[in-house]
Amino acid sequence: MDFSELKAAALEVLNPRRVSENIEVGGVAAALVTDRGNVYRGVCIDTACSMGFCAEHAAISAMITAGESRVEKIVAVGWDHKIMPPCGRCREFLMQLGNPDCQVLIKEGTVIPLKELLPHYWIEEQAETEDATI
Repeated sequence: MDFSELKAAALEVLNPRRVSENIEVGGVAAALVTDRGNVYRGVCIDTACSMGFCAEHAAISAMITAGESRVEKIVAVGWDHKIMPPCGRCREFLMQLGNPDCQVLIKEGTVIPLKELLPHYWIEEQAETEDATI
């Protein structure tokens, strides 16, 4: 699946709306494809008390619920239909899933591996430090 198809999948669920006095949803949508070729989508949930989560988290959660765990490609789009790079929390979450070569569309026409979004990743740096002290 190419990124134009993945972006279209995200745009299908983009639907900004208020679901209660304290919660807005759907202003950002994400779609990912796994190593098995399955697509999962999610939308952000923004709460008044900051307990919500990003669209990437929602898509990953759907993937995990379906029994998969390897993201190959991911994209997020905002209410204006523009590509949004993942925030730091989403980068960390993706990295901990274990595929640093996951391809991330960070802006129209620019795809980079996740590991370039998190150089000097703390787990790798910690392992290198421990190896050096042994």
